[in-house]
Amino acid sequence: MGCPGRKTLSFFLIFVPVCLHGALSQEAGPAGPRKPFFERLRRLEEQFRRFQEVTLTHLRGIASNYNVSYNVDVRFRSLAEESQAVALAVNQSQAAVQGDLAHLRARMRKMERKSRKADSRLRALDLALGEKSEPRARERKVQKDAAAGLARDVQALRDTLARLSDLVHRQGARLAALEGRLHMATLGAMAPAPVPGPGPAQPDRPRLGSPKLQRGRQALGAAPEPGSAAQDSAQGTRGRPASGGHQTPNGAAAAPPAQTPERPGETCPAGPVLVFPNASTENVVPLGPGFPTALRALSFCSWVRTASGRLGTLLSYATEDNDNKLVLHGRDSLAPGSVHFVIGDPAFRELPLQLLLDGRWHHVCVLWTSVQGRYWLHVDRRLVAAGSHFREGYEIPPGGSLVLGQEQDSVGGGFDSSEAFVGSVSGVAIWDRALVPGEVASLAAGRELPTGAILTLANATRVGGFVQRANCTCLELCP
Repeated sequence: MGCPGRKTLSFFLIFVPVCLHGALSQEAGPAGPRKPFFERLRRLEEQFRRFQEVTLTHLRGIASNYNVSYNVDVRFRSLAEESQAVALAVNQSQAAVQGDLAHLRARMRKMERKSRKADSRLRALDLALGEKSEPRARERKVQKDAAAGLARDVQALRDTLARLSDLVHRQGARLAALEGRLHMATLGAMAPAPVPGPGPAQPDRPRLGSPKLQRGRQALGAAPEPGSAAQDSAQGTRGRPASGGHQTPNGAAAAPPAQTPERPGETCPAGPVLVFPNASTENVVPLGPGFPTALRALSFCSWVRTASGRLGTLLSYATEDNDNKLVLHGRDSLAPGSVHFVIGDPAFRELPLQLLLDGRWHHVCVLWTSVQGRYWLHVDRRLVAAGSHFREGYEIPPGGSLVLGQEQDSVGGGFDSSEAFVGSVSGVAIWDRALVPGEVASLAAGRELPTGAILTLANATRVGGFVQRANCTCLELCP
C-alpha cells in the first residue's frame, strides 16, 4: 500500500529540478524581442509557488494515505496473529475431543459387552420365571374371572333387591289400604243391627268378636278391635275385666262402659309434642350431635300438623362444605303443600304433601337409599310418591348440624322467617336404613318405634325461641 506514494514523491523530486533547469536555460539563451527578465522571473516565482502549493497538497494526501495503509497493515498483522491462535486452539480442542471420543468408544464397547451378558442373563431368568409363573398367571386369570363374575352377581343382586324393595313398598301400601278398609268394615259391624222384620232371611255376618274376623285381622297385621280378647291381651284391657265386661248384682253380664268411638282411619298415638307457634327465626330445635356416621340410606318419620296453610322447613342438615346436605322444605316448591327433598344441593325431588294442609295430624315417612337412588314417600300408611336415580351411590357425610323447624344457610345459623315451620311435630325419628312398609304402617298406627333409630326427639339439645314442649296422652287431644 505504501509503494505508490513513494513513487509519486520520487517523481516530483526529479520533475521539479528538471523544470527549473529548463527555465534557467531559457533565460540564458540569446536576447531578442522578449519580455523583460524580471517579469519572467516573477512569473516563474508565481508558477513555482503554485506548483509548490499543489505539491504540498499532494504530499499531504500521500502522507495521509500512507498513515491509513500503515494502520491497515497493523490490523492485518494482528488479525493474522489472532487467526493463528484460534487455529491453534481449534487444533488443540480437536485433539482433546478425539481423545474423549476414543475413551467413550472404549467405554461403549465395554458397556455393550456387559449389556449382552445382562441380556443373556435376563432371557435365562425370563425363561425360568415363565415356566414357574404360568400356573400363577392361570390362577390369577381364574381369580379375575371369578371376581368379575362375583361383581356381576352383586350388581344383579342389587338390581333384584331394588326391584324387590319397590315391590315390597307397593305391596305394603296395598296392605295398608286393605287394613284401612277392614278397619272401616269392622267399625261398621260395631253399629247396632236393625230389628229384623218380615222378609227374606239375611245372610249371617261375622260378629265383632268372632274368631274368623280376629284371625283375618291378625293375618293382615291390623290392630285388635276394642273390647276383643286380642286387644285385652295386647293392651291390658285398659282397666276392663278380663271377661270383656262387668257383673251385675244378679250375676248377668252387663255392657262394657261407654267409650268415645274412633273415626274411620283415626289413631291415637301419644308422646312428646313440639309446638312451633309462629315463624320466628329463633324457633329452632337442634338434634345433636348430628349423624354419627356417613349415611347411604335414610328414613325420616314424624307426625306433623300444620297451622299456617303452608309447609316450611321440617328438617335441615348442614356441613361446612354444603349447607343443604339434607333438607325438607317447601319455600321454593312449585305447588302449594309440596316440599323439596334435597340431598347434596342442588339435587332434589319435589314431594306432594298437600294432604298436610288440612290442619289435622298426619304421619309422614320419607325413605331413601343410594342403591339405584330409590326414594319413597308415605303419608298415613299410603305410598303417595316413589322414584329412582336420585343421588345414586351418594353418601351423606357425618359431623354436620341437624335442626328442626328452620333451613340453615350456614352451619347452625343463617335462618329466615319465610322458611320457618309453623305447626306441631311429634314422634320424630331418623334411621340409617330404609324402613319396610310394615314398619311404616306400624308407626302410622301409633305403635313403638322400629329398632335402630339413630336420632329421636330425645336427642334434642335445646328448645329455642317460642317453641313449646308438651306431653299428650293422644295427639288428637293436644291443643
